[in-house]
Amino acid sequence: MPVERLQRALARAGFGSRRACEQLISSGRVSVDGSVATLGDRVDPSSSKVKVDGLGVNLDPNVRYYALHKPAGVVTTMRDPQGRPDLRTLMPSTGPRVFPVGRLDRDSEGLLLLTNDGDLGNRLLHPSFQIEKEYLVEVTTRPTPRHVASLRAGVELEDGHAAAKAVRIVDARQDRGALRIVMTEGRKREVRRMLAGVGLSVRRLVRLRVGPILLGNLPPAQVRELTPAEVRALARAVER
Repeated sequence: MPVERLQRALARAGFGSRRACEQLISSGRVSVDGSVATLGDRVDPSSSKVKVDGLGVNLDPNVRYYALHKPAGVVTTMRDPQGRPDLRTLMPSTGPRVFPVGRLDRDSEGLLLLTNDGDLGNRLLHPSFQIEKEYLVEVTTRPTPRHVASLRAGVELEDGHAAAKAVRIVDARQDRGALRIVMTEGRKREVRRMLAGVGLSVRRLVRLRVGPILLGNLPPAQVRELTPAEVRALARAVER
């Protein structure tokens, strides 16, 4: 990949106009390969280590970051050998190949991140970073404060202890209800198994948030590219 002027690379990465990027560099907020950058610096987007305000920036023009609203019934894989609906049919047919960051089980829906930035993807999945995932869970019976306390204290599953970071009841009727649950792990069907462990059966499960990224009003089966600000927020979330 050919080298290019630092301010041009930063502008392409979403840090504003070239003039705004020149001001970033002049103010000493940018470093290249460990040294404070100057306006004359040129970088190789595929190998130069560039940071802005101490935060690493991926300058590769082929890198992509997507948010997808996965519908229920779709498996979290780009190609399913069993022929079930998969992510490939929902993603752009052109451009670099991306992979899902984590998974949502087939029956669940909501926010799924996809990227070809392997370093960021691996950090988002690593348990040491404690990246929050927030869910809205509709259940078939009335949830109670006792259920909430049990989920916060933790449930013993076949693969170990699992506890919610936060739980609150958002609906409680005689024959149904809903909870908002925040987790920092990503074990297979973990939320569903925890709820079953406290006597609640799931009617619907929607992931609303991954770290700083919100599902928002993105319609089911639709995808959008993350903004540069959202990508930087994800990078900040996994800085040691």
